[in-house]
Amino acid sequence: MKTTLATAAAVALVLGSAAATACETRDKVVAAWLPIMQTTAYYVALEEGLFEKACIEIDSQKMQSPNHIIDALVAGRADFGPPGAAAGIAMLAESKFPGTFKVFGLQGGGIAVNLINDALIVRPDSPIASFADLKGKTLGHVPGIQWRTISRHMVRAAGLDPDTDVTLTDLAVAMQVPAVAGGSVDATLSLEPVGSVAAASGKAKRAMTNPVAAVIADPFYSGASLLTTRFIRERPDVARRVVEVIDAATDLVNADFDTYKAIIPRYTPIQETQLDLLAKPYLRPFHALDETDMTSYQAFVDIFVKEKVLAEPMDVRSKILKPTDFPG
Repeated sequence: MKTTLATAAAVALVLGSAAATACETRDKVVAAWLPIMQTTAYYVALEEGLFEKACIEIDSQKMQSPNHIIDALVAGRADFGPPGAAAGIAMLAESKFPGTFKVFGLQGGGIAVNLINDALIVRPDSPIASFADLKGKTLGHVPGIQWRTISRHMVRAAGLDPDTDVTLTDLAVAMQVPAVAGGSVDATLSLEPVGSVAAASGKAKRAMTNPVAAVIADPFYSGASLLTTRFIRERPDVARRVVEVIDAATDLVNADFDTYKAIIPRYTPIQETQLDLLAKPYLRPFHALDETDMTSYQAFVDIFVKEKVLAEPMDVRSKILKPTDFPG
């Protein structure tokens, strides 16, 4: 995508001297990312050459599941997880390997900000209107412990027992609408853009929009941007530049999503014909994280304790990157 004046301004402002001078060398950084909409700021950073402007050479490693991102970071095979890394799984890993991560951005959606993150998807003629209507039904969800835990909590909050009243099943994103339309599941708890695409196709509908934000926290963040503490400790200047690049790219996406969403099909299964259906995600850069974000993220992590996935409470504020984490 052609560099815009907004891009140039963001780079000059946020990246400072590294963006304005020629690079004698480039620092190699390994990124482990997931091909989803929440990762859009990373795609923009790549397309606009923001890493190159910051004297960084990116080794871009596409992963097939959120767990693979966290595994790569824990094992030291990657330096950072761009936007879209699983916010909940990151804290589960942090509980097992304390001091591994710092969070420098959050991604999701919310009711108050009128940006969609998730939906309860059902057939067009289904009587299911809420999680309370799922007794004796089958609910599909994004595979993995994060969305299994969220789904269990949503079912429990609706007054049902997730062990006896509802059958929960892992369901790959690409299979969610076909599974609902074909009747192999009664509903799915799906991330965008599944709801938008489903509604437009007529094969399914949203019974609820942003149900997780309504129950757990508004806004709700299922994605996070992650640095490893080893990366920060061993190469603080490079880690700082990575944060600045992602912040600059996030600001660009937030300011002009309609333009930058054209990049998304190059990195995800989303097709160009579906671009008009995409709902803008809620992307929070490091420089803008505030108390509302911290409270929301804490509420999310707290459900892992309630669902007995985490043995002890965790203070997420201690896991958020601070400027003082960079030496010097």
